[in-house]
Amino acid sequence: MLGNKYGRDKKSLAERFELSEKTIGRYIETFKEVGFVIDKNENGFYKINKEESQYKDLSELLHFSEDESLILSKAIEAIEATTEMKEQLKKKLYSIYNFDRVATPIVKKHNKKIIQKLTKAISGNKQVTLIKYSSANSQNISSRIVEPFDFTQNYISVWAYEPESDICKTFKINRITNVTILKEKYEFKEKHKKANLDVFRMNGKDNIKVKLKLTIKAYNLLIEEFPRAELHTKRKKNNSSIFETEVTSLLGIGRFILGLPADIEIIKPQKLKDYVIGEMQEGINRFEK
Repeated sequence: MLGNKYGRDKKSLAERFELSEKTIGRYIETFKEVGFVIDKNENGFYKINKEESQYKDLSELLHFSEDESLILSKAIEAIEATTEMKEQLKKKLYSIYNFDRVATPIVKKHNKKIIQKLTKAISGNKQVTLIKYSSANSQNISSRIVEPFDFTQNYISVWAYEPESDICKTFKINRITNVTILKEKYEFKEKHKKANLDVFRMNGKDNIKVKLKLTIKAYNLLIEEFPRAELHTKRKKNNSSIFETEVTSLLGIGRFILGLPADIEIIKPQKLKDYVIGEMQEGINRFEK
């Protein structure tokens, strides 16, 4: 909105994003800190001066997911430099990361078009049809009418309310064939609520306490694939590790365990053990056919 010809004043920006004018002011200062030149005219309208800014467009900024941010923060700590310099690097990193959806990430060309349409629908409070969505849960390909309202931090999925099922859920961008923006405005805005994503990037209504014992191999692969897991893992003297957290679904953690069954001991809960055994047995039955 700051990148258009006329810009916007703080009041209209605050109303558009449902934030205070004070918060909008902080965001404008963040843009200045990361290299944008922000002009303000006599009417109080702010806009990006694209001729003088270090970045010509918001899309030239990187978007960091939470996992990427954690990795970069650890990398900064490993740099042999003064503490002041490290803190400055961190400040620049988090000034970008903490600003929600500061830029469109580098994605596949097809996905970028989908994201652009969804962003337009969200901006206009419009319903959309997700054309030929391939669902991993139902194993069906179908078109869904939904009300999109946000993206996951890494733009892998879009949060949307589906009137037919009366559920807010995430839809993976790369499983959407196309998006049609409908004329209908939001009808169920009060139901637009995001659920928490667990360490394995799964969302669900449950909060399941899990505890695993990992070999060095399992620990290394867990941290490499899911960096936030390190915050919930303790190394033991015998070269093993204990991973303990809450998950919203057994699907994500189950997939990880099934990939390393000889390197992971499930300490709790029993239903996680039952789930993994059931998946293994189903796989054995298919191979034996």
